[in-house]
Amino acid sequence: MPTKLRRKFETSEMLATFLASTPLLSESWKLCSLANTAAPWSFVTERIGSVVYVAFSGVQMAGGSDASWWSPVALDSIGDVALFSSRRNIEGGEPAMVYAGMLNLFQSLFHSLQNQMFAIIKSTDAKSIVITGHSLGGAIASLSTIWFLSCLRSISSAISVLCITFGSPLLGNKSLSQAILKERWGGNFCHVVSNHDIMPRMLFAPLQPPLTAHLNFLLQFWHLSMASLELRRVAVQISEPDIADLFSFVVACLGAAAKPDGEGSSQISFHPFGSYVFASEKGAVCVDSATTVIQMMHFMFAPSSPACSIDDHLKYGDYVNHLSLQAFKRNCEQANISDSSYEAGLELALKSSGVPSQGSVAMPIKECLRMARRMGRSPSLKHASLAVTLSKFVPYRAEIEWYKSLCDQADDQLGYYDSFKRRGSSRRGMKINMNRLKLARFWNNVIDMMESNQLPYDFDRSRKWVNSSQFYKLLVEPLDIAEYYRKGMHRTKGHYIQHGRERRYEIFDRWWKDRTPSAAEGNHVRSTFASLTQDTCFWARVEEARDWLDSVRSEIDISKEAHLWDNIEKFENYAAQLIENKEVSKDVLAKNSSYSVWVEELRELREMKAKVQNFPYQFTRFVNGGVVP
Repeated sequence: MPTKLRRKFETSEMLATFLASTPLLSESWKLCSLANTAAPWSFVTERIGSVVYVAFSGVQMAGGSDASWWSPVALDSIGDVALFSSRRNIEGGEPAMVYAGMLNLFQSLFHSLQNQMFAIIKSTDAKSIVITGHSLGGAIASLSTIWFLSCLRSISSAISVLCITFGSPLLGNKSLSQAILKERWGGNFCHVVSNHDIMPRMLFAPLQPPLTAHLNFLLQFWHLSMASLELRRVAVQISEPDIADLFSFVVACLGAAAKPDGEGSSQISFHPFGSYVFASEKGAVCVDSATTVIQMMHFMFAPSSPACSIDDHLKYGDYVNHLSLQAFKRNCEQANISDSSYEAGLELALKSSGVPSQGSVAMPIKECLRMARRMGRSPSLKHASLAVTLSKFVPYRAEIEWYKSLCDQADDQLGYYDSFKRRGSSRRGMKINMNRLKLARFWNNVIDMMESNQLPYDFDRSRKWVNSSQFYKLLVEPLDIAEYYRKGMHRTKGHYIQHGRERRYEIFDRWWKDRTPSAAEGNHVRSTFASLTQDTCFWARVEEARDWLDSVRSEIDISKEAHLWDNIEKFENYAAQLIENKEVSKDVLAKNSSYSVWVEELRELREMKAKVQNFPYQFTRFVNGGVVP
């Protein structure tokens, strides 16, 4: 092939062709077909070299008249395995949810699946697992993959996992899609969808009683057809008028969901996740943006017909065979292909999608693929731009470091925290406070960008950003605490940790906790005090301890007094341990710091308490002339 043409491929077409050139699709579909005919309501496994395939049958017991079958339920855990790290759930957001019936189907197979999977993990020669399924079996395969990936987080295993589904219905809501994205699992899912199949698109429509009745009827027809050719001949189809109504309704709902700029996708209950391979007799294209997937679902399906939308669900074997052949004898005709490298790629992608270049949906599909390319590049570009912006904020951080050094060396021996808290109206203090606010705005913007998927999905795993956020937190949070107590906000809102801590710090805590520590970190023993106190909430704990100390002086209730002393002693021991491990900055031990003053006040209170407790003994001894009875 001429070099000139080789450089003209558009990414979506190349990815699909690459996948088709491997045995993954053909072997997966072969085992799905076996599961459909030989293992209804179950699954089959097969080992090919170092790859283990697990295929779930598309013949499953669907909901029937049970209305709750199609009701969404929260997906938090399966067995004793938490499926998603709580750190990745957006606070206050909707939980990850799936259809109750699909979850029940998976749970009915869970025990036998668990035994099989654990046996595979223990096997020394299994390097990869492909979990696959057709129709409802694809939904079960996706749930199985989510569970298995969650299991692998807690054990040391190098096994790679890929889920391949064929004509699978949507599984979960937008929160599920986001959770999978933030766990960095999007690349573990590949959903093959034909242009005309109604099943993957059915659940974009609201599941009202007429639709659920049609869906259950269709599932029965499809299941009989999958089981054997003989049963397919006698299977009763849904009536043509009902098929036409169902087709029109799904097209209309897809059209609403596929509105530009994501306007419609925010209104649908369930969302796609992972990569989607849109297959036709001419080839395939692969996209992984949820917005693009929804639009491609619509544009590919709209020109179809009601009859094709039902029959196509049973033709994935034909499409897989076509794709495999196309991968080896791809015909790259130069006719009508633009000289522009990218436009040439779009033409090839359009041809592979099976859409005529002059058809009514050709231009919308091209624009959809263009948008997917822009969206794919955007997170990386914004990531690079953000790094440049960070460099512009380094001087603000440096000024705060300089301020800390001055405070630690000052004659008043207040230290960093107390100097800022008592700064008054000094120009230096005002400048540092402005820097504190500027850095807060920058980091809040970083979090907003991350949570709106404007940054790469693994942004919070980047060593550079995890380390930068941790240093910012260590340096600046003590100033936030000082400002909180300086303004007396604890009197109206409550203490800082429970009622005043900014959300960004809690997020940075999770980033730091979930990082992969370097080898040096695990064996590091400090020989000098830290440059910055490692517990960024230390000064908030000091303020609470001061409050306890004030309260215990006047408390007359014995049980409340005991509780206060218990809190005081716990903090005293905690602080002593930090100091012993040299995990505090030297400003903590400054002569006039809040902590040093608290330690001295605690010592004096204990001395006074000891004298009071000893008073009855001394008094009795005085009354008895120095003789103890």
